[in-house]
Amino acid sequence: MNQKEKNEIRNKIEADLATLEKQIETLEAKTKPISPDCSLGRLTRLEAMGEQHVNHKVLDESKLRLTRLQNALLRIDKPMFGICIECEEEIGIGRMLARPESVRCVGCANQANR
Repeated sequence: MNQKEKNEIRNKIEADLATLEKQIETLEAKTKPISPDCSLGRLTRLEAMGEQHVNHKVLDESKLRLTRLQNALLRIDKPMFGICIECEEEIGIGRMLARPESVRCVGCANQANR
């Protein structure tokens, strides 16, 4: 992977980090407890609690991706960045631009998910 590609990936990581930080801020506001004195009907309260549960799940996944992107940014100048941890082949630039935190190539990632 050449320096131009690494710079392109670095820019992608920084843009994704900014987006995720805003998303996490919004989700944290949406996952605050629903107070019992709030004037919602029984079904509306259940719907709100269901939506809150979904938002918690998305928040957890967003925080995990934020950590992975931060780690990728720390590794980007290391020689092993962009090399699959399983087969030790170079991870394609397309995958690295789509998911810069990737540590496996598409083939190894598919095998790991089975």
